[in-house]
Amino acid sequence: MKTSRISRIIQILTALQSGQHYTVDDLSKMLGIGRRTVFRDLKDMQRADVPCYYDKKAHGYTISQEFFLAAPGLNVQETLGLLLLVHKARNRILLPFKDSILQAALKIENSVPNKIKGFCNKALMNISMRTSPQVNARLFDKIFVQLIEAILEKRVVKIHFYEPSEHKTLVTELSPYHLLYDEHAWYVLGKSDLYTKVRAFRLSRLEELNKSQKRFVEDETFDVGEYLGRAWAVMPEGRLYNIKLRFLPEVADDVTKVQWHSTQSVIFEKDGSALVEFRVDGLNEITWWILSFGDKVQVLAPEILRQKIIKIAENTAKQNKLSIPAKPRQ
Repeated sequence: MKTSRISRIIQILTALQSGQHYTVDDLSKMLGIGRRTVFRDLKDMQRADVPCYYDKKAHGYTISQEFFLAAPGLNVQETLGLLLLVHKARNRILLPFKDSILQAALKIENSVPNKIKGFCNKALMNISMRTSPQVNARLFDKIFVQLIEAILEKRVVKIHFYEPSEHKTLVTELSPYHLLYDEHAWYVLGKSDLYTKVRAFRLSRLEELNKSQKRFVEDETFDVGEYLGRAWAVMPEGRLYNIKLRFLPEVADDVTKVQWHSTQSVIFEKDGSALVEFRVDGLNEITWWILSFGDKVQVLAPEILRQKIIKIAENTAKQNKLSIPAKPRQ
């Protein structure tokens, strides 16, 4: 049976950290794979800054013992939880420094007892998580580091960002306060010269970012919890609405098992449908969430939200309506 890439690398690390030296042929026979695959795995480890090298005198590969941490004393559940997070769940969200995260996990992984390591290795082979949709992360690490530094140093940054509502790129100076992750995207919260209030800027819309020498005075009154308040996600609009929805029986059970908002309340009806209520700041963000349930949800209140949903549904139907060509005359 073929081993997975992660399983192979773990086995190579286990062998090389023993202090012995292994040739490519040794590793190939040990893992039951071709020499080319062994070379590729060794190169992948080197790209991740694992110090595996070929010792000419010993005629084999080994790993510098300084690379590994002292045994942390983790139990089976702690080890499996950590490895599950790193090897499986790290692709579920857009994390910065993924190579560094993997390298740290490999260090810890190779410091636990072989019995625990073996159990976790087999368990991971029987667990899968599908990757969530994510934005292009080409510049993500660089921008993330720049923003963290700017937040800690209280430095103003100049950003070029795309504003969908205006269909163009805008330029502003931003005093960054906080980084926030929500629904497959990272945001930076801060005060800019374009808006009177603190605003969230999505990192995927930043086309350019430059740190300046200008410093800003920290707003001691800013609190991320208060800023978000009762917003559905990250964009409070300054007005609270009492939202009342009826979810049909087909989806009621799945919907009500999730705590979507801190103000959520649920009442089940005799037919199996569920009345779900929220008190939410703003309508734009919750509108798209409601639409994701299609015809399995009814908006009972407020009227302005019901009309908003109806208008979007009508426009969608209009844009997707197929024009049927007229039949040719006989």
